[in-house]
Amino acid sequence: MTSNQPDPLTFEVVKHALASIGDEMALVILRSAFSPVVRDSMDYSTAVMDKNGAVVAQGLTLAVQLGSFPDVMRHLLKQYADDIHPGDLFICNDPYGAGGQHLPDIYIIKPIFVDETLEGFAATIAHHSDVGGIAPGSVAIHATDIHQEGLRLPIVKLYDQGAVSGSIMKILERNTRNPVHLLGDIRAQIAACRAGENGLTKLVRRYGAEELTGYLEELQAQAERMMRADIALIPDGVYQFTDWIDGVGEAPQRLKIQATVTVDGDHMKIDFTGTSKQVPAAINAPVAMARSSAFCAARCVGSADIPSCEGYMRAIELVVPEGTIINPNSPAACGARGVMGYRTFDAIMGALAQAVPERVVAASEGGPTLFAIGGNHNGSAYTLTEVMVGCWGARRGLDGLDGASNPAANLSNQPIELIESSYPIEIARYGFVADSGGAGEYRGGLAYVREFKLREGEATFTTRADRRDNPPYGLEGGKPGKGSINEFWRGGKATLLPTMPMCSYRLAAGDSFRHVSAGGGGFGPAKLRDVDAVLRDVLEGKVSVRAAEEEYGVSVDLSSGMIDERRTAELREA
Repeated sequence: MTSNQPDPLTFEVVKHALASIGDEMALVILRSAFSPVVRDSMDYSTAVMDKNGAVVAQGLTLAVQLGSFPDVMRHLLKQYADDIHPGDLFICNDPYGAGGQHLPDIYIIKPIFVDETLEGFAATIAHHSDVGGIAPGSVAIHATDIHQEGLRLPIVKLYDQGAVSGSIMKILERNTRNPVHLLGDIRAQIAACRAGENGLTKLVRRYGAEELTGYLEELQAQAERMMRADIALIPDGVYQFTDWIDGVGEAPQRLKIQATVTVDGDHMKIDFTGTSKQVPAAINAPVAMARSSAFCAARCVGSADIPSCEGYMRAIELVVPEGTIINPNSPAACGARGVMGYRTFDAIMGALAQAVPERVVAASEGGPTLFAIGGNHNGSAYTLTEVMVGCWGARRGLDGLDGASNPAANLSNQPIELIESSYPIEIARYGFVADSGGAGEYRGGLAYVREFKLREGEATFTTRADRRDNPPYGLEGGKPGKGSINEFWRGGKATLLPTMPMCSYRLAAGDSFRHVSAGGGGFGPAKLRDVDAVLRDVLEGKVSVRAAEEEYGVSVDLSSGMIDERRTAELREA
């Protein structure tokens, strides 16, 4: 390689080797984590940085976390510029001064030294099942101040030149309801960082530090070129969209996410001026998450093969006003902030739909619904944290996905068998909800229903949902999906709960919490939907006979399993 002309074959080898390192780190966490929310929901992310802290590779993990690594690295390098040594290991989670997203998301970052020279960093972030606070799971909506939410960790050294800080480990152990899970997941993150260290060290030794640095610089430049080329395909203009969060408590006041996307040649500016002010509840999203969501949305309308490094971010300018629900000032609570990140993604999609409708997706289920329950069982405390996902909105040419993670996430619902074998909880109901996807030429993804029943003892639960009063929007004439439902069941009677309750709830043996997610938005006018697609949906139980007639103008005879062509012609003509 020369300084001006990298060898193209070697460049491809290095690029894919870096991506493999990020994925290997992710697999290490998957195979060694203790808590279900990390091991089964896969609520974690991994990244590799160069010696300047710039992201050069990421694992195929959680989209709304991946864009936050530049924030935490900027804080780390500013605070420890002259105090980074071989054997160090950093830990943090604080949204105010450390680049964190919320307190359950703990970062572990390992500097990588080769022959006593700093050559890069390996970093992980994982959502821990409990870090203290006023409710099990540390995601209580009713927290109004971050000091109520759990243990705050500034950027500190968990290992100092190879020596573990026993004091920090003891503090972690005493500030969680589930020390085995928390410490086990921390060790899984450490193991992943060591895998990243091993992989990058091999690359440095194979190519030499100077030559590898040249390839890393070219990688960033390639990502920027590709992102700019994709932006240049979007018609120049100013595109604005407003999406809404239902709000908190028994009498919710809806909250606004306003996105203005300006495309000028190969440059994109995303401005959130006009977004609602921060609120005294735990749904405020620190700016690191807003940035992640915005970068994710921009990537979704770009090429799939843009390298997952920091270079593509150079083509995108973000304006996120302080004091808003997506960039709050301390000490705003933010434990349940995920809803803001996913709504940020939806708002940007809505804006870009005005420019390139063929490249965007209608609104999905609203992002993961949080459900955390804790109590005592067999003499020990337990906490189950679920981040439940369900569907996509429709796209031009494609129905929304049923039973899939939100497009801005990469999560999995936890297996029923593992929940029931580990906790005094029964999953009494789990499945799709008919007629919940927004009608359209391409149907929105179906909602899911999931019911948690306490088998014995008592427990406390909190939840955070959304998209009831402001359901997922459709595009190009497609209809919105059906709104979400939260229900508390006792003695065979249901009580409707707010989407974002400002309290915890007590369950006794036999009580249940039932959640029905929102369905995805549709794309295109419903009367243009292919009649065979409607028939298939009816036969599969995804659309009822009545909805097939009312929404799609298609009459299905269930006795024969065929379309009533005469009746259908009448309905569609009418």
